[in-house]
Amino acid sequence: MLEPTEGRIVLEGHDITRLSPHQRVRRGMVRTFQINQLFDTLTPLETLALTVSQHQGLGTRWWQALGRNTAVTERCEQLLEQFHLSEVMNQKTQVLAYGKRRLLEIAIALACEPRVLLLDEPVAGVPAGEREELLQTVAALPADVSVLLIEHDMDLVFSFAKRMTVLVNGTVLTEGDPDTIAKDPQVKAVYLGHGEEVAHG
Repeated sequence: MLEPTEGRIVLEGHDITRLSPHQRVRRGMVRTFQINQLFDTLTPLETLALTVSQHQGLGTRWWQALGRNTAVTERCEQLLEQFHLSEVMNQKTQVLAYGKRRLLEIAIALACEPRVLLLDEPVAGVPAGEREELLQTVAALPADVSVLLIEHDMDLVFSFAKRMTVLVNGTVLTEGDPDTIAKDPQVKAVYLGHGEEVAHG
């Protein structure tokens, strides 16, 4: 969303630094937001049908009834089941529990078939009773999708991450596998006193 002051962003050998967000999505990089960006008056089924239709190049066929395309219907059913949204698929998004809204947002991102998925604090604000379902769903994301997770919840980070980067005041403190990070004395010192951000890639 912000233009970088230096450096480059390279995705699978292609420089995407100056591309717009929608052009990056077409290249395979998709993100979620810390604050939900959803259509409150649509249902999860309608939201996913629109997303899948657009991704499959059917977004301009607005005169067709929603769900008329078999491929779109089947993909929506898969996503609804994968993200535990089948029971609420016909409810307006605005009345869904917050954890379900988070799941819907990740389902939308996955509907775009990303190669790289950026998750910005997916459990932020999710009540304790809804967190386990969200954690399990994130952990079960397809292995061929690289996930970059920005998260302060250490339970989630250590249960999910394969590689971690610890940032302090915007500067890289250290990086490595979870076991290395857990034993790092610098990381322990920071956690005892100061705020931190941990990103996984």
